[in-house]
Amino acid sequence: MPRNAEVIRQWSILRDLESSRRLTIDDLAERTGVTTRTIRRDLEALQSAGFPLFDEQIDGKRYWMLEARAFKRLDDTGFTVAELSALYFSRTLVECLAATPFQKDVASAFDKLAAALTPGMRQFLDRLPLVFQAKGAPPRPSDEKGERDYIARLLDATLRHRRATMKYFSLSSGREKDYAIEPYRLVYSQGGMYLIAFVPEYSAMRTFAVERIRGLSVSEEGFTPSALPDDAFAHSIGVNEGAPEHIQIAFEPHIAPYVRERRWHPSQQNTEEEGGSLLVALDVCNDWALRSWILSFGPLARVVSPPTLAAQIRNEIDKARAQYAALE
Repeated sequence: MPRNAEVIRQWSILRDLESSRRLTIDDLAERTGVTTRTIRRDLEALQSAGFPLFDEQIDGKRYWMLEARAFKRLDDTGFTVAELSALYFSRTLVECLAATPFQKDVASAFDKLAAALTPGMRQFLDRLPLVFQAKGAPPRPSDEKGERDYIARLLDATLRHRRATMKYFSLSSGREKDYAIEPYRLVYSQGGMYLIAFVPEYSAMRTFAVERIRGLSVSEEGFTPSALPDDAFAHSIGVNEGAPEHIQIAFEPHIAPYVRERRWHPSQQNTEEEGGSLLVALDVCNDWALRSWILSFGPLARVVSPPTLAAQIRNEIDKARAQYAALE
């Protein structure tokens, strides 16, 4: 059992109690697929953590409920002006999520926070983004309602460990394909939402862009998940899965300061070279995100190793040169 299975199940219990108003222990056991003994332990753990759960006997049956305003005690936390201001100010830092289906929820949360501030304070704080901004991926056109629905159902399937079938448009083949999947995780990265799921047909994990899902059906058939790494796409500069390779790239002195001051991947190791050039070593998978990143530096970057990657980059450069040859 993955180490986070317990907390996911307990989160599901909170969600079910919130949406259903009241449930018996038998109801919760059936929904989560565990024993009533496990449910009792979960409820005790949630109560010990401070969640306002209580039970009540109605018509001879004992029901469990979650207090309607579970977090109303936040009213009594006594936030200082500085703390409230810091929270409100952070609104500009999460604007990078504007392209996700959570935009309205984030905006609503901050609107409620703003209500705790005086008009004068809000007027002052609204000026702060003029001197500090966060820029994320630009919004992309999408069927927001459909995408939100897919994400909601995938989140439910992931938390309850339920199998699903999906119709998905593949860019590589240019056609739609049906997949039987076991959804593991949703990840927001580089302006898009991605699903990591196990595909029994391939006996492997695959990554799917939620925006390319054309149909989704979640069943009540469960699956036993395996452990996943804490970090999604840990070995990619982008949003891909794959075995890491040791990559070395030499950057010309002109661009070296820019490359040096940024952290492109956790595995990055910089080595200063004679004449001001910079050798960057990365342990990442050889995917399009990596090759696109290298190509973005044009003649200022050169792959030192492995030779296969150097050949791929050279091939891409040759193709680009051929595209412009007709203009000469």
